[in-house]
Amino acid sequence: MKEAVCQVCFHGCRLAPGQWGMCGARKNVNGAVVCGNYGRITSLALDPIEKKPLKMFHPGARILSVGSFGCNLKCPFCQNHQISMAGEGEAETMVLSPQALVKRAMSCQREGNMGLAFTYNEPLVGWEYVRDAARLSKAAGMKNALVTNGTASADVLQELLPFMDAMNIDLKSFRRETYRKLGGDLETVQRFIIQAAAACHVELTTLIVPGQNDSAAEMEEEARWIASIDRKIPLHVTRFFPRYQMSDRKAVSVRQVYRLAETAGKYLDYVFTGNC
Repeated sequence: MKEAVCQVCFHGCRLAPGQWGMCGARKNVNGAVVCGNYGRITSLALDPIEKKPLKMFHPGARILSVGSFGCNLKCPFCQNHQISMAGEGEAETMVLSPQALVKRAMSCQREGNMGLAFTYNEPLVGWEYVRDAARLSKAAGMKNALVTNGTASADVLQELLPFMDAMNIDLKSFRRETYRKLGGDLETVQRFIIQAAAACHVELTTLIVPGQNDSAAEMEEEARWIASIDRKIPLHVTRFFPRYQMSDRKAVSVRQVYRLAETAGKYLDYVFTGNC
């Protein structure tokens, strides 16, 4: 058996036989990197589409939201750290094949369900499951949405775009050094956003974290860049609450969130505030 290099994201984890990647969801099996969380579901709920958040994609509809475990970033403020930071055996799961998931989604249509949303953890560390379920969902006439940190490779995104109707992509900061602290890469996310916005409905979310990305100057730079793609791309400016490894911080003030949203609104047509 031999080492294998994962190609799903910019980390390019080099894995020994049996080793899991830093995302906790992919591993080397017999010299090939496989999706170790395939069909292993930690969360399943019928949510309002606005909760994703997607404010301008079929407002008022509901969508069956599904998540697994694992993530390729290490955000100390993660809202879903119990599953996103979990690895093999660290979160309770149930097995649900793509066929069974789509059947479940179709059974919820009488409750207003319009399709599937891949969310809660980082879906693209297990992109093969997303692809297989989304393909079946699309064939059944339903909609698919993706909630992602946008750090997967262009090849992975290209595999999924034919089956995706909408995405909410986290733009965690507009500073390279901040992304590095989170284990991420700003340029990768920018390329992902540009590619996705050319193919489906895209909304962006920036969580305002105290001392990290809460300056008007950074928000202005971010909004200018988004507008250079399309000023009609919606931006959600959301309020940080103490979570995970940042439970010792105070929540960002509502006034600060509104102030930054106002700054973004100078350049963008649709800016929403969240957690206020």
